[in-house]
Amino acid sequence: MRILCGLGAAALVALASPAATATTAPVVDAGPAVAPEADLAYHGHLSMTGGRVDLLMTPQNHGPSGIAEATVRLRWSVPLADEQGLPAGCARTEVRTVMCRTGALPADGWGETITMAVRLRGAPSEVTLGIDTVWGGGAVDRNHHNDRQEVLVLDTGDTYVF
Repeated sequence: MRILCGLGAAALVALASPAATATTAPVVDAGPAVAPEADLAYHGHLSMTGGRVDLLMTPQNHGPSGIAEATVRLRWSVPLADEQGLPAGCARTEVRTVMCRTGALPADGWGETITMAVRLRGAPSEVTLGIDTVWGGGAVDRNHHNDRQEVLVLDTGDTYVF
């Protein structure tokens, strides 16, 4: 206790000394940190044949700030088959859900294309894919009209663009 009191007294003496006040920088309260702002979007296409869905998707950041990483959720309307061959950076998190890392997204730029083929349980005639951002790299995204969407895909082999 004496050591702490002695240190406190020494600090008071140092602060009261004219030499200390002349070289000490004033403390400035910068206020709360402001999060960067990004506007994430996902563009690509899907096709389905015999319960296999092929996806090609490229994340985009309309800015104004770049981000180091984001996470996109792909939620299928039907369960996925038990075994999947997912690309690096993607992981299955639920029976119908896969999450993928986007990598760096520069302001007003494109990220790396995510390509995958998933097998659905059974062979449904249609499936809906929900796409949304789960984590935006700590940035604020005020426009959710372009990073949350649903795409209906029919088992015709046709390509559906989003």
